[in-house]
Amino acid sequence: MIKKLGSRLRMTLQMIRFEHSVFALPFALTGAFLATREDAFHTPALGWKLFWIVVAMVGARSAAMAFNRLVDAEIDARNPRTKDRHLPAGLLSRRFAWGFVAASCALFFASAAALNPLCFMLAPLALGVVFLYSFTKRFTSLSHLVLGFALGIAPSAAWIAIRGSLDTRILWLTVAVTLWTAGFDVIYACQDYEFDRREGLYSIPRKFGLAAALWLARAFHAGMLAALLWLVASFRLGILSIAAVGLVAALLVYEHSLVKPDDLSRVDAAFFTVNGYVSVLFFLFWAADIFLVSRGGG
Repeated sequence: MIKKLGSRLRMTLQMIRFEHSVFALPFALTGAFLATREDAFHTPALGWKLFWIVVAMVGARSAAMAFNRLVDAEIDARNPRTKDRHLPAGLLSRRFAWGFVAASCALFFASAAALNPLCFMLAPLALGVVFLYSFTKRFTSLSHLVLGFALGIAPSAAWIAIRGSLDTRILWLTVAVTLWTAGFDVIYACQDYEFDRREGLYSIPRKFGLAAALWLARAFHAGMLAALLWLVASFRLGILSIAAVGLVAALLVYEHSLVKPDDLSRVDAAFFTVNGYVSVLFFLFWAADIFLVSRGGG
């Protein structure tokens, strides 16, 4: 029984691509570190707060991804690219997947309650946003921006977790993550251009065509860089943060060089590998800057 449960859990983690929690988590931690910057890291119980922020991120993302797989199971079964996913292929039952969603939601609410009352009050709204994304491809081409916002709220939520209130400056990081995610999701959606047309699903590639969609993805990423530079100015950060923006820009240029309207063979490298480097390297540079530069201003 335990062995069978472990096997199902392992397949569920594969289904939700658990390792890709790395995409949003570094930005959430950046938001948390920025929130502690002005009081020189004397935030009470900081270690525990960071722990519960990580737990909350894992719970919310796990719930959202499993929910998405459940909602899209029939669509995935008709798509040649996704028909072998765990639910369409019958490797996992819908009942077990729903149980995983419920457990992940419980974990998220427990971690929000452990952080502060405002986090707990906002937790249903946060889950509503991440669950909403799963339906958007059925009625709007802006689904990529909804997904972006679902990840983009993470740094602002982490700020609230540390401070118990919101500073509007951190919203520039929400904007940056929203545009970054929307840009790479547009690239990823190019793979399903023909399928979306056939099924009547909505996406930017389907609405504007592949070439125009890739230009819009570039525009989203340019907007991300502008938001990051504004954030640097707002918090009066140092040279390491500016260097991180330059490094992110170089990685995004490389990402876009991998994908052409007539050659989508390297989409996985652009989507998974490059964006993993973007989030992790961004966090390392900004964390070093926040720890090393003066924290009295801002």
